[in-house]
Amino acid sequence: MKIKNLILSIILSFLGVNSCLNAQTFVDYVNPYMGNISHLLVPTFPTIHLPNSMLRIHPVRKELTESKIKGLPVFLTSHRGDMAFSINPLQGNDREILNTFIEYDYDNEIIKPYYYSAYLDNVSTEVRFAPSQQSAVYEFNFLGNEVPTIMLSAVNGQLKVDGNTVSGFQKVGKTKAIAYVYFETDVLPENSSLNKQTENLIAVLKFNAKNRKICVRYGVSFISEIQAKKNLYREIANFDVDELAKKGKKSWNEALGKIRVKGSLKNDKKVFYTSLYRFYERMVCISEDGKYYSGSDGKIHEDGGIPFFTDDWLWDTYRAAHPLRTIIDMEKETCILNSFVRMAEQSENLWMPSFPEIGGDSRRMNCNHGVATILDCYRKGITGFDTEKAFLMCKGAITEKTLIPWSASKAGKLDDFYKTNGYFPALAVGEKESIPEVDSWEKRQPVAVTLGSAYDEWALAQFAGELGKTDDYNYFLPRSFNYKKIFNSESNFFHPKDENGNFIEPFDYELSGGVGGRDAYDENTGWIYRWDVQHNIKDLIALMGGNKSFVEELERTFDTPLKKPKYEFYAQFPDHTGNVGQFSMANEPALHIPYLYTYAGEAWRTQKRIRNLLSQWFRNDYMGIPGDEDGGGMSAFVVFSQLGFYPITPGLPMYVIGSPLFKNANIELGNGKVFRIKCHNYSPENKYIQSAKLNGKVWNKSWFSHEALMQGGKLEFTMGKYPNKKWASTADDVPPSFEMLK
Repeated sequence: MKIKNLILSIILSFLGVNSCLNAQTFVDYVNPYMGNISHLLVPTFPTIHLPNSMLRIHPVRKELTESKIKGLPVFLTSHRGDMAFSINPLQGNDREILNTFIEYDYDNEIIKPYYYSAYLDNVSTEVRFAPSQQSAVYEFNFLGNEVPTIMLSAVNGQLKVDGNTVSGFQKVGKTKAIAYVYFETDVLPENSSLNKQTENLIAVLKFNAKNRKICVRYGVSFISEIQAKKNLYREIANFDVDELAKKGKKSWNEALGKIRVKGSLKNDKKVFYTSLYRFYERMVCISEDGKYYSGSDGKIHEDGGIPFFTDDWLWDTYRAAHPLRTIIDMEKETCILNSFVRMAEQSENLWMPSFPEIGGDSRRMNCNHGVATILDCYRKGITGFDTEKAFLMCKGAITEKTLIPWSASKAGKLDDFYKTNGYFPALAVGEKESIPEVDSWEKRQPVAVTLGSAYDEWALAQFAGELGKTDDYNYFLPRSFNYKKIFNSESNFFHPKDENGNFIEPFDYELSGGVGGRDAYDENTGWIYRWDVQHNIKDLIALMGGNKSFVEELERTFDTPLKKPKYEFYAQFPDHTGNVGQFSMANEPALHIPYLYTYAGEAWRTQKRIRNLLSQWFRNDYMGIPGDEDGGGMSAFVVFSQLGFYPITPGLPMYVIGSPLFKNANIELGNGKVFRIKCHNYSPENKYIQSAKLNGKVWNKSWFSHEALMQGGKLEFTMGKYPNKKWASTADDVPPSFEMLK
């Protein structure tokens, strides 16, 4: 019997070991290639980096279908931005290809969040790469027996060579920011030289033909070459790609493991963890040994122990990316809020940023939703920043800065009109632009600006109320109803008005407004902006004639076909892809729309829409993202929606329930607790909620509070194949809107 037990123990032990060896970790579910072929505009890029790290790279190509890459990247200086420096391996004594970006034929490419490898056909070289936070290692295996050469290129910069090291800098685009590099090889070159080509400088290192494997390690900085060297030596002790990749994998598993999901479909988990990986691409920490470069004033500052973050497009990320961080990484979000305050403090006008990048606030898109992010965090208990300064900076950005899109100018004539009349004026048909600050391409975007500013002023009023600023609260709260000024009750659409108070006619809510609808909206049609009242959905329902009419109009949005063939429609609205009728899954202002049914007591319709949209438009394949993923905003929508809830109104600390996709989900909260979601009667096709419990008590509401989530506990759903139309259907069950939760 003892022998049998011993044999059985050995067998079980062997099976257990093999099970562990074959088990996938969280990062193994990430597919960086998801969305690498665009539906129309910009694809996702397979970025190699650590979570929120300063150093990021991806293969330099427009999208995956390109058969060549241009050089090997060193340092991506902003999301979808420029690459600073380029590494070019070559072979052969007689080969003098001194181009900044050599085009390489490549094959056998492998990309993981923490690792890159490829074979460069035309130079017979294997490449391997792994990153750290502010440094990285490349390994080159030169096949054959020709003389190996490694070149480092800088555009609009300077380089110097000293033995096996190269250091220098390169300007970051058209900004005042500068990227620095310190670069060294593990083998001493036989000879080296500097070659200048107009504005390009190229360091050429030639090695002995016996050196078939050459490794490069480098550090980067926004402060100095010396700091780049410090960053390298602080993070990387050798030239071992495998060791660095192992550390990177561990870092990714720690980050992705904050949310653990279980379900029967592997592709669902791949979409989920790939979306979570995209969320971690921004913002990036640029503190270097307690110092950071600020694009707001072009100076180096001490961070005082609070790391500095930048590279954020708040027009996108306020909706879901920042709210996700308030749940799983409160400490990091606190650092980010402090960064926003510092940026404003260091800027000329003390305005809260809206599009902070390395070179400063680029003030792109429209409105300033930084105030919504500040309010949302404050109400969720993230208060470790100077709230008084933050309020004044938010107020200044909304009242002193112009509302004209893509402008950093001070308020002017159009803003005075808005403050007096409560809406941003549109041009009449055929009227020429008379305001010189208005961008000739971006236009006025009057409906988008009016609706977005009403939301911003609601957030500012609520923040004022939290801080006891009664006068500001009483001033801004009524202004948060300004969306009513442009609501056309005859059509149930928000309709552009001229300065005389007349609706612009003739007007087609699908096709009017020029390219991107920018003469009225922004990137989307009137069918999307008719739902853009995130802060007061209850009142929007009333404007549309009540619950029944509201639901009918929502259904009509998804059911009404495009009037033109897609090739004609997309020529005018290239951002409006991912269509389901007039709805666009591809652009951020549409993300909350499928959740709106819950406010009218028809949560089952939200469950149906969300599941269908996820399966139709977010897939584990090369075209698996419906439009531009602008650095985490859309991906955070996927993370929330697959978990089964969504922060429809940043600034109101609550979540609207959708349709949970997984059997189980455990969310490690930033306060150390765990929130659990469990689905009974689980199967992938069971999309409809039959009943729910919150911490063991029956829960008939289609929402729950942030407070309940952060206390930990369990949200349980019993699922079914067909809808329970009575669940969360009464007036007491629907989500709150406008005022603070009681």
